[in-house]
Amino acid sequence: MRALLILLFSFAAIVANAQTVMPLYNGLPPGGIAGPDEEVTDKDNNRTNTSVPTLTAYLPPKDKATGTAVLICPGGGYHTVVFQREGLSIAEYFVKQGIAAFVLKYRLPDDKIMQDKSSGPLQDAQEAMKIIRSHAAEWNIDNSRVGIMGFSAGGHLASTTGTHFNKPVLAANAGINLRPDFMILVYPVISMEKNLTHAGSRLRLLGNQPGEEAIKNYSNDRQVTPQTPPTILFHTGDDTVVDVDNSLLFYQALRHQHVPAEMHIYPEGNHGFVLKLPTDVWMQITMKWLGRMGMLNPGNPLLQGGTGQLY
Repeated sequence: MRALLILLFSFAAIVANAQTVMPLYNGLPPGGIAGPDEEVTDKDNNRTNTSVPTLTAYLPPKDKATGTAVLICPGGGYHTVVFQREGLSIAEYFVKQGIAAFVLKYRLPDDKIMQDKSSGPLQDAQEAMKIIRSHAAEWNIDNSRVGIMGFSAGGHLASTTGTHFNKPVLAANAGINLRPDFMILVYPVISMEKNLTHAGSRLRLLGNQPGEEAIKNYSNDRQVTPQTPPTILFHTGDDTVVDVDNSLLFYQALRHQHVPAEMHIYPEGNHGFVLKLPTDVWMQITMKWLGRMGMLNPGNPLLQGGTGQLY
C-alpha cells in the first residue's frame, strides 16, 4: 500500500511539473512570410533559425498556485534562443514556487520570414501575453499578476514588451491588456545606441543602417513612462558582452519616472553569470522582490476555480 501511495504521489508530481507546448498562431503569423521550417536544435537545447513560435507552459497544481505567472524570454543575441538554460530551467524553478511559467520560443528576426523583422519578436511576446491572460481563469492565474522576464537580448524583448504595451504590433489584440505587471531583467540589452548596445542584437533586429527613429523606438531607456511596470535588474560590472550601462540607464529612467525599481550589480561574473550559480541562490532575491511587490499573496478568487488544463 505504501509503495502504491509513493507511486501515485510521484506521478502527481510529474504531471504537475510537466511541460505543455502550444503554438502561438494558427498557421502563418500575421506579417509572416511563408517558407520552410529550418530550425536547428543543438546539444544544449539552444535553438537557431526559429520561424515557428511556441509557448511552453508549466502550471503548478491548483492548491499550490499563487496566482502569479511569468513569461520568460531567453537570450541569444537575436541569433539564438537559449531555450534550456535561460528558459526551461528557470520555468522549472518558478513552478516549484507555485508560479505559472511560460517559456517563449520567439521568431528570430529575419527578412526571409518577416515583413518587418524589427517587430517580429515583439509581436510574439504580445501574442504570448494575450494567450496567458485570455486563459487566466482556467490556468488559476490572477490577471493582475502576469509579469515578464528576459535574459540578454531576451531582456531587450522583455523590456520592449514592458515599454511598448500601448503600441500593439497586432491591430486585433481582442482588447486584452498587453502590459506586464512586473519585469525581471537579467543582464539585459536595453539600448540600440551604437556605442552602448550589443552590436549583434542591433544588427539582427534593426539591420545595417537603422534610422534614428528606429534606434530611439527600440532604446527602451528612452521609452520609460510612469506606467512602465515595476522592475528588478541583475547585471555585473565586468560584463564584456552587454555593457552594464544598459541596466544603469534603464534604472535611472525608471527612477526618474517614479517607477518602483531594484537593481543588483555584482562586481564580477561577466555575461551569463547567473548560469554559473545554483538557480536558488539568485532566484531567492527575485522571489523576495515579488513578495514585496505583492505578487505572491494567495487567496485570489480566481484560484478557487478553473481546471488548470491547457488547450
